[in-house]
Amino acid sequence: MSGETHRFKNAVILVTGGASGIGAAAVRRFAGHGGKVVIADVDVPRGEALASETGSLFVRADVREQADNEAAVAAAVAAHGRLDIVHLNAGTISGTTIGASFAPERYRRLMGVNLDSVVFGVQAAYEPLKAAGGGSIVVTASATGMRPSYEVFYAASKHAVVGLVRSLGPVLEADGISINALCPGLVDTPLIAERMGELVRAGLPISTSAEVVDALETVLADPRTGQAWLVMADRELAPFAFADLPVPHEKNLAFENGGVRAVHRVD
Repeated sequence: MSGETHRFKNAVILVTGGASGIGAAAVRRFAGHGGKVVIADVDVPRGEALASETGSLFVRADVREQADNEAAVAAAVAAHGRLDIVHLNAGTISGTTIGASFAPERYRRLMGVNLDSVVFGVQAAYEPLKAAGGGSIVVTASATGMRPSYEVFYAASKHAVVGLVRSLGPVLEADGISINALCPGLVDTPLIAERMGELVRAGLPISTSAEVVDALETVLADPRTGQAWLVMADRELAPFAFADLPVPHEKNLAFENGGVRAVHRVD
């Protein structure tokens, strides 16, 4: 509607892995809505070019490092006075598997980019989001976080991310912070560029980055937290329905600052 102020206008938004793929599409979308975007990435040329294009701030950051995540958050707060939204989007594949070709350095890099970056990103953003009265974190996970994959370590990392987000949901909610996971299937990004021809010939559904960012906007507008939102070209956007696994008497425990205590005596 003409003259309508978009909900992201003037929002301070940090996007990690923001120099290409889904991250770059998110940067362009948020900046187009009038958001104050901070791009964090190791790709300096692409990151600086995108920042110039969109009027955003670029921060060189290796998301595998806690200090770099803290520096990116600090840069956002220093430039704009607060932090409202964090899109933890960095990701990679390993190109290695169990067996004779196993490459431990590739495995370690993958877990650093895909999992450690989420832990460090949430940790770095927690206090600024809390200080602002709450905010939103959305993590780019994957549909392989809910199913097996021949990319075994990628699947393992995304299963871990989905479990982390689901567990952090109620933990962060008390401070007014929501956290959700976007779980795309195949997306037309540089991550699968080398295999795109074969994937298309095989007939697999492939989303565009723009479609994933559409989902990102929907998730940010949704009040739910701790959800894993399935984003696939052949179905409607929705939280994945996990099977419940009740544990007897679990409500008798309270978790505080990494510890646990009994709420009342269990007979």
